[in-house]
Parts: sequence; C-alpha cells; structure tokens
Amino acid sequence: MGDTGIGALLVRLRTARGWSQQRVADEYNALEGRSAKTGKEIGRYEREVRIPTPYARKHLAQVFGVDVALLDQAVAISKGRRDGAGDGEVVLPVPAPTAPCASGDRLSEDAVRSADFARFIAQRNADEFVVEQLEADVHRLARMYVSHPLMEQYVEIKRLRDGVFELLRGRQHPRQTRDLYLSASRLCGLSAHVCLDLGDYGSAATHARTARACAEAAGHEGMLAWVRSVESLIAYWTGRYEQAARLAQVGRRHRASGSIGARLASLEARALAIAGDTADALAALSDAERSREAISGGGEVLGVFDFPAAKQFAYAGTTLLAVGGQEHVQRAIVCAETAIRLYRSADGDDQSVGDLFAAHLDLASGHMVLGDLDGTAEMLGFVLQSSPERMSASIVRRLTVLGRELGGPQYGGAAQAVHLRDRLQHTVVRASLPAAHTPELPT
Repeated sequence: MGDTGIGALLVRLRTARGWSQQRVADEYNALEGRSAKTGKEIGRYEREVRIPTPYARKHLAQVFGVDVALLDQAVAISKGRRDGAGDGEVVLPVPAPTAPCASGDRLSEDAVRSADFARFIAQRNADEFVVEQLEADVHRLARMYVSHPLMEQYVEIKRLRDGVFELLRGRQHPRQTRDLYLSASRLCGLSAHVCLDLGDYGSAATHARTARACAEAAGHEGMLAWVRSVESLIAYWTGRYEQAARLAQVGRRHRASGSIGARLASLEARALAIAGDTADALAALSDAERSREAISGGGEVLGVFDFPAAKQFAYAGTTLLAVGGQEHVQRAIVCAETAIRLYRSADGDDQSVGDLFAAHLDLASGHMVLGDLDGTAEMLGFVLQSSPERMSASIVRRLTVLGRELGGPQYGGAAQAVHLRDRLQHTVVRASLPAAHTPELPT
C-alpha cells in the first residue's frame, strides 16, 4: 500500500469490512482470550496517538486477515515520518573533528554534547509494549474488582502500583509518561477502593489524593472526576454527608464523558437525602437520570471505573428510602428490584457482589418500613447466607443499623424480629473478625 502509515492502513482495513472501532476491539479480544482492548484504544492506533507494538500488530493482522509484514511496513513509514527513524531507537554517532582549528574543536565539542543528549533521550525505562501491557492489566483488575474476592487482587494492585511509581521515577517519552500517570492514578484509585471497602478511610483518602495528583499530571478530566467520586464516598461513609454532596458537585464540573456524570449526580443525591435535603436530593436524582440518557459511545474502563445502570438503580433505591414517605419507599423497592435483575442478567465479571448486597438490604429496609417482616427476612437471606469475606465495611455497617432497627419498640420483641436481629448480629461479628479481611502481604 505504498507509503501508507499505520493509522491510515488500520482505518482502511476496518472500513473495508464496515466495522466500528469497538468491533475491531471485540475481534482482537476474542483472539487474545481476554477483554482488555477497547474501541478507544483502536481509535488511538488509527490517529497514531499510539503505535501498536509488535505483539498488538500480530493480533491485528489476524483480525484483518493480512500478513503482519504489511502492518510492520506501515509502522516503519509512520515512525519515519514522525522522527526519521525506523522501528528501533535512534542513537546518533559522536561526530569526529573535521578541522584542526580552534573554532572547529569548539564546534566538535559542542556536537559531542548534542550527541550525548541524544543518547540520554534514548535511555528510557518503558516502551510502548510496557505501557500497553500495564493498561491491559489495569483494565482486567478494574473489571474483576466488582465480582471477585478483594484479597485475590490486593497484592497485584499493590505490585503494579509500586512498579508504575518506579517507572515514573525514571525516564520515558512524554506520551508514555502521560499514560503511566493515568495508570498510576487508576491503580491508586483501586488502592483507595480497597481501603474504603475495608473501612480504613484515612488510608483511602491518602490513596485518593495521590490518584488525583496523578490524574492532574496526566491531564485526564474523566479520572479527575472519578477520584472526586471516591472522595465523596469517603466523606459519606465517615458521616460527612454535606461534604460528600459538595465533593460530588465539584466532580461534576469536570468536562468528562461516559457514565461519570450519572455516578456523581447519584452520589450527590444519596448524600443530600441522608442530610435531610429532600428537594435537592430529588433534583440530583433527576440530574442522574438525564446524565444516563445523554451517555453515548463506549471506551470507558469497565468494572469499578464504570457506573452501569444497575448501580444507578441501586443508588436511587437508597436515596428514595432516605427521602421517606410511602410513595418514595415503593419507588425504592422497584429501583432495588431492577438493580438486582440487571446485575443477575449481566456477565459474571460485571455482577457486583457489593451492589447486590446493597440492593437486597434496601429491599429489606423497604419491607421493614411497610411492616412486612416476612419480606424483610426473605431479602436478608441472600446477604446472611453469603460468605462474610465478601462483605465490605459499608455492608457490615448497614447490617448493624438494620439489627438496631429490628430491636426497636415498634416490633414489641416479636419472635421473628428477635430471630432476624440475632442472625444479623452473628453475621456482623463474623464479618468483622480480622481474619475475614486481612490481606496476605508479600514479604
């Protein structure tokens, strides 16, 4: 294809098949046996924001049914246009003096310093393959986070995060540095979520601040907005509901695409409802619905960085319960039931265990408000029969609150209420034992 660069070649191959960028990513993932590649990354290849590595080119060649040499040639053309290089690094030779005169010696010495700097530029500790593999690992961990036991991932999150820190202390091409800062932000965000789910809110806040600093260094508005959502969560679970709402509002100021707007509006609504600001809570809930309707395209990192419709229904249920009143409680029950249905119909890796717990607890609370202890017991059964190792600090706290409510005077010591309260207390004790959540740190 003559002097066609890699970006134009990929566009030509894709459009010849009538495929979207996401379709290419799906075909790639099917070949690789993973779910790491996104349509957004294919778009970056086509715009030549990133050049596909030899590993990626091998799979892309299979996707399009062409010889990998065709892609290699296109990469060489693109790199040649960019910096006059082929497929490898450029190290300029040290020029020899060409004249014995003093001025010639000075020019030669000056050229030597220039050549030394060229070698300095070439000394990088991360190449495109390292960055691409790191992004794939972050995508995998983010998706697994919501559905797999926390301690299965904790050690790998820490290892990758510390590895990125070391890379950033070295030298890379500016484009790779920006990508590494984004990966560092996401890994710090995952670390913050680990601490949040374990109830260590001080450590969660520290990781969140570092995640925000890395997102700022990467210049990534979407990640900056997401970090504000985590900081809002930390404030919420430490009882600072008005601050939680304000942090969500700050996050909504970032010009970010995808589902983050719906997440932040939902967090704001829930916090305002708990704080007793009913009118503004319901207004924020409507904002969340409008943000959901305005979402277009894909390309977001899935899992903990995504905000699926199921999670939005779960948050809406909690908000409406806090607002109170029979009409809102009935709506809360419908929202919680919808969240459960959507999660159970999702792929296994997208079935958030924590959100399924939360939705069942909302249903239990709704039935309690309506005086239906049989319905309360049925909804609690899903949580109480589950392994305590899967319960986050927030779920344990909600179980504790439900136990206290069941001991209230309105139930008059009814046998069913006492039995449920005892089961809740037993589960809380088991879930609070250190062995339930203590990570095995590498030595």
